[in-house]
Amino acid sequence: MKTLVLGLGNPLLRDDGVGLQVAARLRRILDGQPGVVVAEDYWGGLRLMERMVGCDRAIIVDAIQTGASPGTVHRLRLGELPTQRSASAHDVNLTTALELGRCIGARLPADDDILIIGIELQDVTTFDESLSPAVEAAVPRAIATVLEALGVAEREAL
Repeated sequence: MKTLVLGLGNPLLRDDGVGLQVAARLRRILDGQPGVVVAEDYWGGLRLMERMVGCDRAIIVDAIQTGASPGTVHRLRLGELPTQRSASAHDVNLTTALELGRCIGARLPADDDILIIGIELQDVTTFDESLSPAVEAAVPRAIATVLEALGVAEREAL
């Protein structure tokens, strides 16, 4: 079984880089874990779908904005995402990208095997590579949530 753990974001827009930071820390923790690939990316839609080809499951870590308190860690399935819009007018949302991939025969994780770990953002308008304090404080909780989803005890991983 192959699991992709993918951190998404823009490292230059403050809290939007949280998924990338979580993935970077998880890469060190999960190094050598059989069947787990940890990666980072800056794209959604079709390119995100392409990253999942050949995987049995995927855990996507990204910043999210739902109105909850900054730093809240959400654990969501595809159908629970607060919006299904694409962030780009030149791309499609993840659900549509997955449908397209399956139509052309790509081996992709089932919708139920895709987990989104969303960290509630505070600031994505400031050009800064550091996270706001509330979002930075959420990083260990997001890491623990990913490890739990993988069935890896935190003490084993550390």
